[in-house]
Amino acid sequence: MIRPLLAAAALLLPLAGPARAADDPSGAQARWERLTPEQQQDAREKYEEWKKLSPEQKAGLRERLERLHQLPPARRADIQKNYDAFQKLPPAQRRDVLERFARFREMAPQRREQLRAAFQELLRSSPRERERYLDNLSRWREMSPSERESAREQWRQLRGGHRR
Repeated sequence: MIRPLLAAAALLLPLAGPARAADDPSGAQARWERLTPEQQQDAREKYEEWKKLSPEQKAGLRERLERLHQLPPARRADIQKNYDAFQKLPPAQRRDVLERFARFREMAPQRREQLRAAFQELLRSSPRERERYLDNLSRWREMSPSERESAREQWRQLRGGHRR
């Protein structure tokens, strides 16, 4: 919910003040008029959600929006591309991504850093190595919990009983 609100805030915050049409130095009215009726309706709905947020939530969103505007244009374009790809996902898949992200944020900082490092390593690997990893991951996910535990135990024995 917060990410769509952040996007709506970027559009609607300039409209929330007294500026309108002729006395609109920010150009918010012109941007609003360039939106399709569907986009305007979506923005109105997001604005209704915005009004329900606490002052702290609004301040947090404003702060994130400010940080976004301070990023280099290329980084902002990457973020927009990722956001657009996320929005194109089916609703069930978007929920899954959000749930996984929430679990990631709840992890201990050390564990999050381990996962980031592993992901960076995967990105640096060759296409063949990535394909092998993804095949193994697919097999891992198909295993039952007891099969996974058995595989972990075999791995521990191979490494001499040492944990990572």
